[in-house]
Amino acid sequence: MGFLEPERYFSRISHIDVQRDLLDLGLRHALLDIDNTILARDTHAVPRDVAVWLGKARTAGVDFCLVSNNWHESVLELAAELELPIVAKAMKPLPHGFVLGMRKLKAKSANTVVIGDQLSTDIVGAHVVGLVAYMLQPLAEQDLRHTLVLRNIERAILGDREPEPAPACWDEPGSHVLAPGCDSACTVGFADAAVASGADFRCRGAATCGVSRGKGVE
Repeated sequence: MGFLEPERYFSRISHIDVQRDLLDLGLRHALLDIDNTILARDTHAVPRDVAVWLGKARTAGVDFCLVSNNWHESVLELAAELELPIVAKAMKPLPHGFVLGMRKLKAKSANTVVIGDQLSTDIVGAHVVGLVAYMLQPLAEQDLRHTLVLRNIERAILGDREPEPAPACWDEPGSHVLAPGCDSACTVGFADAAVASGADFRCRGAATCGVSRGKGVE
């Protein structure tokens, strides 16, 4: 795995399996980016599936510290709302913010993962201090101007690498019954959108989900 490449790449945080992708690997502490990782820049809100996933992970024993380059009052308010410690104005990818985050969690590098949406800050910074890094696709296309420029470089580095597929979600079309072994946080936001639009939400095979109208999505 290259220095500029994340160990894992997911489309969103709720697609990380808490047991398999974190706890079974000994990763009990997570340094978590904020903007476009858990907080969408276009709506300035935490999507429902993200909130559900965070709750599930914390219940399972995963500790989080928010580590953000943002210094505005809003990130401090979010940390208070989520009842999570925070390192604001972290100056990622410099090591200081990551080290301070681990100190707040009393964590060691062997059991800590960094989760974020930017290669140039979250992933590089994690690797500088010897941490495992999970990269996410940004929650929204809207972002700061310089970040959008960096996204083009990130795409070139990632090449044809695609995010890992979402788990299957619903057992039967329109039933809202989770398939066996399915994560309860699986694409909840996507399902909500489907229900709101009058469509059925159903599984399309072992590893993907889709919105269907009538006969379904091919």
